[in-house]
Amino acid sequence: MAITIVLDAGHGGYDNGASYNGRKEKDDVLRATLAVGQQLEEAGYNVLYTRTTDRYDSPFEKAQIANRSGADYFISFHRNSGINPNTYSGTQALVYAADTEAERLGRSINDELVEFGFKDLGVVERPGLVVLRRTKMPAVLMELGFINNDEDNELFDQKFNEMVEAIVEGVEEALPLSEPEKWYGVQVGLYRYESNAEFMREQLESQGYLASIRWEDPYYAVVVGREDSLEDVMELQMELRRDGYDTLVVTL
Repeated sequence: MAITIVLDAGHGGYDNGASYNGRKEKDDVLRATLAVGQQLEEAGYNVLYTRTTDRYDSPFEKAQIANRSGADYFISFHRNSGINPNTYSGTQALVYAADTEAERLGRSINDELVEFGFKDLGVVERPGLVVLRRTKMPAVLMELGFINNDEDNELFDQKFNEMVEAIVEGVEEALPLSEPEKWYGVQVGLYRYESNAEFMREQLESQGYLASIRWEDPYYAVVVGREDSLEDVMELQMELRRDGYDTLVVTL
């Protein structure tokens, strides 16, 4: 089963991101994004990009690019920065909420980067980030070390290919291509207006559910979960019914 991933190189254009001794975050992450994308494509994934050149789009626009694509996952690449050089270091995955598919993906990538050589700063919830809050698919923002840490930059530059391979291995571990032929979810709403569907999705996620919006012409369907067995999806349906939702099991 094909998996489509949108890769986002953070910042771009007039927005340099963090900088250090003439080095710009926007350049580092574009290089990494394109290299990761090439390897994922060679491995059999469908890869889309928010940018492949030095172009600026706002975080909201990047989320919209991903949403319009109908992709399954979204990964944004950035580099961290501390107040003082060579004070902080390490890799970190940022997600909208814990105990979600996004967290599982972020943790898998982060673990591989730690094994590669970065210090482990873990997986952290950042619900305020637009590219995590406004994307309709599981979304992860990866911080690839600190741009103002010389040791992190040495890893990034001198072992760039190994770093890229670690990221790809993390994706492959979390999202294997040998997926089941069928996935199941629980539909809890069907709306003519996207704003109403978005309100329901946010309500569900505030209760700890993994929810997404699917376009089913002419309606927006709000679906919870992505299960590979009828037994699991029936359990999820019962839980949602206990919380007062009208439900329908659907094939994804």
